[in-house]
Amino acid sequence: MAAERGRGRPRSEEADGRILEAALALLLERGYDRFSVDEVAASAGVAKTTLYRRWPTKDHLIVAVVAQLQDAVPVHYTGDVRADLTRYLNEIVSGLNRMRLAGRPATSGDTSAGLVAEVAAAAARHADVGAAVHAMFHRRNAVALALLERARDEGELRPDVEPEVLFDQLAGALYYRLLVTGRPLDAAYVGRLVTGALRGASA
Repeated sequence: MAAERGRGRPRSEEADGRILEAALALLLERGYDRFSVDEVAASAGVAKTTLYRRWPTKDHLIVAVVAQLQDAVPVHYTGDVRADLTRYLNEIVSGLNRMRLAGRPATSGDTSAGLVAEVAAAAARHADVGAAVHAMFHRRNAVALALLERARDEGELRPDVEPEVLFDQLAGALYYRLLVTGRPLDAAYVGRLVTGALRGASA
């Protein structure tokens, strides 16, 4: 006997795509404070009730946008863990800088963390938003950890290297620099970071 269908209309992936695309465009243009869920619904051509059923607050919607951006970043092991890590961290830096400047001119001298800090604050305020943020990072970090495990299995990293600790050193440094010190995030810093981390981890 076939399983009974759940009540209500099935969720439309096409509508989800339009909503997330519209949300990203508005978020980059306006930033967190001037981001409007109702405007996203109008831009995506969906009813506000449709959007709110999927994402009940703007924090939920913004986390979904950030998750989609993260999922779009490829992570592959090519046999050169230094190059792979450098490439991946530079992608992270590009995304962080994009989010930091959301709603502000590219020439802004403001060194605040911008949207990244707002997402962290929302995760602290609301347990369900926090759970969504944790799930997002858990999913994405698993891909990076698999790369490091492969590099260790292939002999590029020492057998006693713990991939989770090594990745914490790398990604944690980026978020610390962005959220705490306000120092610039760029390719030069990524290069120094990867070199320092691999100096003690390479086979």
